Amino acid sequence: MRIARHRIVSALRDRGQQARADWVERELPERVDPAKHSGLLATLHLDPADLADAPSP
Repeated sequence: MRIARHRIVSALRDRGQQARADWVERELPERVDPAKHSGLLATLHLDPADLADAPSP
């Protein structure tokens, strides 16, 4: 499972966390591996299950 970076950025911007969203845009790859970045997602209080792309039919 991968998470599109824009979903993380959007969630942060929705919370008014512009600086964190800007950092994520600069530092994370376009497709984020939640296992590799689990600590960062936890620090940002983001649940990977809420951000994951919908499975393709």
